[in-house]
Amino acid sequence: MSLLIKNGRVVTSNDDFIGDVLCEGETITAVGQGLTAPAGAEVVDATGKLVFPGFIDPHVHIYLPFMGTYAKDDYDSASRAALVGGTTSLIEMVCPGRQEDPVEAYKLWKSKAEGLSACDFAFHMGVTRFDESTPAALKEIVADGTASFKVFLAYKGALGVDDEELYKTLALAKELGVIVTAHCENESLVSQLQAKLLAEGKTGPEWHEPSRPVQVETEGVRHLMTFAELTGAHVYVVHTSCKGAVHAAMEAKLRGVQAWVETVIPYLVLDDTAAQKPDFEGAKYVMSPPIRAARHQPFLWDALRSGAVSTVATDHAPFDFGPGDGSGQKEMGRGDFTKIPNGIPSVEHRVRLLYTHGVATGRIDLPTFVNAASTRAAKLFGLYPRKGTIQPGADADLVVYDPAVKETLSAKTHLMATDYDAFEGWQVTGRCDLVTVRGKKMVEAGKFVGELGHGKFLKREPTHF
Repeated sequence: MSLLIKNGRVVTSNDDFIGDVLCEGETITAVGQGLTAPAGAEVVDATGKLVFPGFIDPHVHIYLPFMGTYAKDDYDSASRAALVGGTTSLIEMVCPGRQEDPVEAYKLWKSKAEGLSACDFAFHMGVTRFDESTPAALKEIVADGTASFKVFLAYKGALGVDDEELYKTLALAKELGVIVTAHCENESLVSQLQAKLLAEGKTGPEWHEPSRPVQVETEGVRHLMTFAELTGAHVYVVHTSCKGAVHAAMEAKLRGVQAWVETVIPYLVLDDTAAQKPDFEGAKYVMSPPIRAARHQPFLWDALRSGAVSTVATDHAPFDFGPGDGSGQKEMGRGDFTKIPNGIPSVEHRVRLLYTHGVATGRIDLPTFVNAASTRAAKLFGLYPRKGTIQPGADADLVVYDPAVKETLSAKTHLMATDYDAFEGWQVTGRCDLVTVRGKKMVEAGKFVGELGHGKFLKREPTHF
């Protein structure tokens, strides 16, 4: 089956022109102007619309046992939601408990996606302990095509690694050419601050941010950078929320550390007043690191525009709010904010929120938008030029975006499995009219029309030697 998209404004991280894109089978075969459709090809007129490479979310949680419960989405709901939002590839965090066998955990996470996901998928392998058996296990996982690790400098006693484990993980990553993604907070400081606040009777969701202030995150980034500098490992700081944390990473880069920074869409568009909403509504907005004061947002947008921040992900971690009778997942933390399952469902909305609040407001231009939401992740995580660009030989992952459409976000219409929408009632500019994954039409007129199971595991080779 061939598909010719004509007369669209084709935008990549370094090109912006009116032209055509020809896809044959699973691959882009020609890009230019005045292309002729092969016999039997479907022709889509994209006049007045934008044509982007498929977007990549490099930080999601789909299957996630966490804080005594499980994330609500599976690859049925999450992959459909991602595609309607223009995301054609997901990179999920594998997060085994400290006592779990890494290889078995990896196989379990992978099995949740295979045969079900509608979009393509890959993984970051969580390293939650490091003992004598760990190197062989991680080498087996890397050989299978998962060329990135994840470490937590938080969640003491659950997912977090100690300094010896951190050093050994980074040293092995350097040997294997694997990039290490890292959640950076000082877990001991978090633990002490949580205990202090609870002892003072400060138990609501509004106290989550004061228990994990910017200093805690900044110190966590500095800590990671010291270890990266000493081992030579390449590192990627996930969900960076504040000025101090970005500065800590940039200072390390000036010393020669190979480091990159991710932020996530909630930090760019929400501020800490969300978690301060009354009647426990603030629990909907509890994530870690927390949503910060509004003064951090202009800095993050500037850092994105300058390239100091490389990517915009979601850290999608979906948990129900509940009916208000104590039975909901977020309601597990009524009376103790430390027990609120962390996460904001956003995989469906990332691209449209970034366009609405970034491109449409003039904060970032279109090539920066594409780079941050697609191309940079493809390059960092061993997917480029198969993914993240529009050029002959690349996978035919395409998004035709209509900037003239305005829609309102709501839990009544979203495809994510949660009972609430963190952006309820927000208007967004633009809609993903057509989305393809390897040449197959998955979204049409903004609606999912594809088939579950079309998605493939993206085998990646190490690129960070």
